[in-house]
Amino acid sequence: MESLLIANRGEIAVRIIRAARDLGLHTVAIYSELDRDAVHTEMADEAWNVGTAPAAESYLNIDRILEVARESGAQAVHPGYGFLAENADFAQAVIDAGLIWVGPPPSAIRMMGDKIESRVAADAAGVPGVPGTLEPLTSAAQVHEFAAEYGFPIAIKAAAGGGGRGLKVVRADDEIDAAFESAGREAESWFGNAAVYVERYLENARHIEAQVVFDTHGHGLFFGERDCSLQRRHQKLVEESPAPNFTPELRHRLGELALALGAAAGYVSAGTVEFLFADDEFYFLEMNTRIQVEHTVTEEVFGVDLVVLQLQVAMGRELKELGDPTPSGHTIEYRINAEDPSRGFIPTPGTLVRYRAPSGPGIRVDSGVVQGSTISQYYDNMIAKLIVSGADREEAIRRSKRALAEYEIGGVDTTIPAHQYILEHERFVSGDVSTQLVESEMDFSGVERSTA
Repeated sequence: MESLLIANRGEIAVRIIRAARDLGLHTVAIYSELDRDAVHTEMADEAWNVGTAPAAESYLNIDRILEVARESGAQAVHPGYGFLAENADFAQAVIDAGLIWVGPPPSAIRMMGDKIESRVAADAAGVPGVPGTLEPLTSAAQVHEFAAEYGFPIAIKAAAGGGGRGLKVVRADDEIDAAFESAGREAESWFGNAAVYVERYLENARHIEAQVVFDTHGHGLFFGERDCSLQRRHQKLVEESPAPNFTPELRHRLGELALALGAAAGYVSAGTVEFLFADDEFYFLEMNTRIQVEHTVTEEVFGVDLVVLQLQVAMGRELKELGDPTPSGHTIEYRINAEDPSRGFIPTPGTLVRYRAPSGPGIRVDSGVVQGSTISQYYDNMIAKLIVSGADREEAIRRSKRALAEYEIGGVDTTIPAHQYILEHERFVSGDVSTQLVESEMDFSGVERSTA
């Protein structure tokens, strides 16, 4: 591999370009008309237009992306996250075009992309899931039967879904029929697949995910856990590693489960296995067949470049030469989005009239913007990721306060005030977190807006 096409934009495209440069690879960027002057197009060795602003006409245009790959002479494609990253048809098309796909096999993407099929695979591999159905529901009557057996609350979820879309939490019998219909409609709208299933809804669980990497020689490595419990509307706000109040015994058990699932799926490349953790038990949720937004947390704790590792695995590297990964210190990531926390985190697209990122010991900022960049309504509104590390969690929190105070962004509202609020919350400070904490105990309505 000498030339790599990055089938993405923004922060993750910049991230991949840097990793490719570290390996001496030639980089090919793609861009929509709206992104003609974006940071990732300027950083790459060459950049090609793939269509107009709407993602369906540019970053999701498989035929045009493959045409650019052929005309540019690229030998490999890295999809990043989002857009086509977990599209098995795209992965197969890349392979069929004679290019190297920097990611898992299409078969693994399909298996893990279907939430029901992935639950069946996990069950066969001895990886326990939240009690639920293993076949698509055909009627609301099945949900009533499930609730009668397991009680409330329950969750009706899209089989092809993720990110909280097509998910309805039900707390009473008279809510089931409407929730079943609504989940199916939303699943069809978002994923083109109306299939749904039902499972128990764990109220006070933690969201713990395991980072794994598998090579093409059948060897896999476990790079620890990330706690992603701080969420609103099932979207992550803060991620950290190691998980607070987590024992070595729990970490070892988590690693065994994650590696067993990856092996059962015939997995290759970097992936994340997500679990709910409650009452000292892990329950499989799903596997994300891509590099994650929060991969940077793991990188800082383990001293590894996961994107470089992805590229090396795609070129045939054997992972067993790395030995057992060893963590050091503590890292927390904050998603800096163009949103107004005081008004329910509504998006606030616009131009960054002022932008100055923090720096200093323990501070890393991954972004795809500069002063003057525009956060568009057409794409994800993440401005940057602030990644803060310390010798321990206490130092990481102190540095976080300093870094957030240094961050200057003008022209749009941001999530910075929300993060500052979180850092002062007693349950976050103690590490007593759950997926319900943000929405049940945190009130952001009084935080000051950051627009200036």
